[in-house]
Amino acid sequence: MILVIGGSPRQLGRTQAVSSHVASTLSQLGAKVEYVNLASMTLPIYDGSLEQNELLEVIRWRALAGQAEGFFIVTPDYHNGMSGALKNALDYLGGSHFRHKPSAIAALAGGGKGGINALNNLRLVLRGVYSLVLPDQVVVDKHQINDQLQITDSAISQRVNSLAAELLTMSDLLAANRPHT
Repeated sequence: MILVIGGSPRQLGRTQAVSSHVASTLSQLGAKVEYVNLASMTLPIYDGSLEQNELLEVIRWRALAGQAEGFFIVTPDYHNGMSGALKNALDYLGGSHFRHKPSAIAALAGGGKGGINALNNLRLVLRGVYSLVLPDQVVVDKHQINDQLQITDSAISQRVNSLAAELLTMSDLLAANRPHT
């Protein structure tokens, strides 16, 4: 199963348009997909306390991540970094969720030159939890998403689709060869 994470705290933001597109593309490629829109989750701010481990939403989130064979994570660019909602959600996870699993990353930028630093920030955090982050990545500018929350730029759509296909290939290869511990 590929876990697609829409990393925006906004329910109907343009970031969700990209993550929805990814989930649809992966499904069309034959992958089992779970799509999590972080705007729909009620994870408290991570504080590292043992009490948080007993919260139903935290248990569900960790179980879902543990079942994933790969991740496609989309973040908005908030002041040159990933969203706080996404960072908070990732703080609940660790190496046991990501080790020997690939991640693909994309960002929704405000237009022009944004997104790259948010992806660098996300890549750094994912490396910290031992994910195998694919070298390719995609930045989608807000003007490439229409009011119906669809990608309108065919070249960007193809880049997103290619990255999704690469993730699925790597996920399948790694899952078939993952050590069973």
